[in-house]
Amino acid sequence: MPEIILLCVSDRYYRGHPRIEIILSQIKFRFISNQKNPVQSNIISFNNPLGSETSEDTTKLPFTLQDLKAAIPAECFQPNVTKSIFYFFRDILIIGLLYAVAHYLDSWLFFPIFWLMQGTMFWALFVVGHDCGHQSFSKHKWLNDLIGHLSHTPILVPYHGWRISHRTHHKNTGNIDNDESWYPVSESQYKEMPLAQKIGRYYLFLLAYPVYLFKRSPNKEGSHFLPSSSLFKPSEKWDVLTSTVLLIGMVGLLGFLTYQWGWMWLLKYYAVPYLVFIVWLDLVTFLHHTEPELPWYRGEDWTFLKGAISSIDRDYGLVNHIHHDIGTHVAHHIFLNIPHYNLLKATEAIKPVMGEYFHKSEEPIWKSVWNSCINCHFVSDTGSKVYYTSNNKLAKD
Repeated sequence: MPEIILLCVSDRYYRGHPRIEIILSQIKFRFISNQKNPVQSNIISFNNPLGSETSEDTTKLPFTLQDLKAAIPAECFQPNVTKSIFYFFRDILIIGLLYAVAHYLDSWLFFPIFWLMQGTMFWALFVVGHDCGHQSFSKHKWLNDLIGHLSHTPILVPYHGWRISHRTHHKNTGNIDNDESWYPVSESQYKEMPLAQKIGRYYLFLLAYPVYLFKRSPNKEGSHFLPSSSLFKPSEKWDVLTSTVLLIGMVGLLGFLTYQWGWMWLLKYYAVPYLVFIVWLDLVTFLHHTEPELPWYRGEDWTFLKGAISSIDRDYGLVNHIHHDIGTHVAHHIFLNIPHYNLLKATEAIKPVMGEYFHKSEEPIWKSVWNSCINCHFVSDTGSKVYYTSNNKLAKD
């Protein structure tokens, strides 16, 4: 069967740079001969891993997904299994050493230091599992799922349940209607929100993650532990069950150890570090997407690329390397298959292309949290592109 492939090449994205960036969009027309109908199929394929980006973006952004991909060195997209496994075992080793030191000293003078350090390492281990969930830990799904469970189950995160809902978040980032995590409520929803929910969302948000696992986000329903949840497809039933059963096993292990050594053991060696981990997780993910200058979109004005760049990089100082540079978040949202150890290099590569569209905060983390807390409460009920507004607006009205 004869086949004709038409390649459309355009240089209309030239913006006066020293060298013209040629954007290739491969539009394939397959003509299959037959006596009755010489043209049986007409296949159009765009180079987009999530299938969400359209040519509409070329009229609204001064760059495309292909522009950004071309700027990043090819090796940034390739996972290095040796590096990935090194970071996993590094975190496990540090966690083990911290437990050994805490057990040896058994001092209330050391426990507060232990809690902070161990909770931070729980968070670092979560980020390793985060790479596994994006299949950027390695090219082998079985290895990604194995390490993902080994990373997440000990810290009471259902790996597959989280992986699937997190995938939804990445596919719909910046979309008010379809995003899964830390999306804004509208002004009318804010006014109708019960007081208890407001307290939980705006004042106790650093403890929100366990609630999210069981009940999902505001105005949405579903448990990360039940295959029947609207979060999952029927084909994902056994993945969800596997993670839930393993997590129940971990709870059972903690219960057995508590029976053997008492509630004080659970408090000192697990419960408090777990709470520190939850605070880290909620703090970092909240700051990824909660910022007055970040736009949110409704309806047809949203596209994958516009949503992906509606995130912000933040500097966590000494913690950057410990938690695997997860604060380097813009590049991660654009290309979620880049391993964490390549994000810094990829970020530096896309900055010149993105220009003013690249968001980065130089504020101290405590100040960013405060600013987002007092300025980011809801968005307008109308408009296809909106920004967070403070509840001070309601007081003035």
